[in-house]
Amino acid sequence: MDRKELIRKYKETPRPAGVYRVQHMPSGRTLLGSSPDAPAMLNRVQAQLRMHGHPNRELQGDWDADGKGAFLFEVLELLPAPDGSGSDHTGDLRLLEELWIDELALPDEAKY
Repeated sequence: MDRKELIRKYKETPRPAGVYRVQHMPSGRTLLGSSPDAPAMLNRVQAQLRMHGHPNRELQGDWDADGKGAFLFEVLELLPAPDGSGSDHTGDLRLLEELWIDELALPDEAKY
């Protein structure tokens, strides 16, 4: 298989869209988000934290103080794989995130 074929196959592979959580275990503070590729987003967040470049200063401060071992990184729920019609699932993703916000019912002081 040549390089172009590998790239084409990669682009055609459905991404696992879903809702993710980053939780600082000592304080319980949580960053909740959604992404068209939730596992990749968790990798991105971890990379930003390791490189001291996460845009959320409070989250970065907790990381700097307590390290990776004090955090839980998890995908809470994935959307079903797309049907291949090329439809946009952004609305579904946002709705799923709202459902998790309601489910977790985090007080403001427990959110990043």
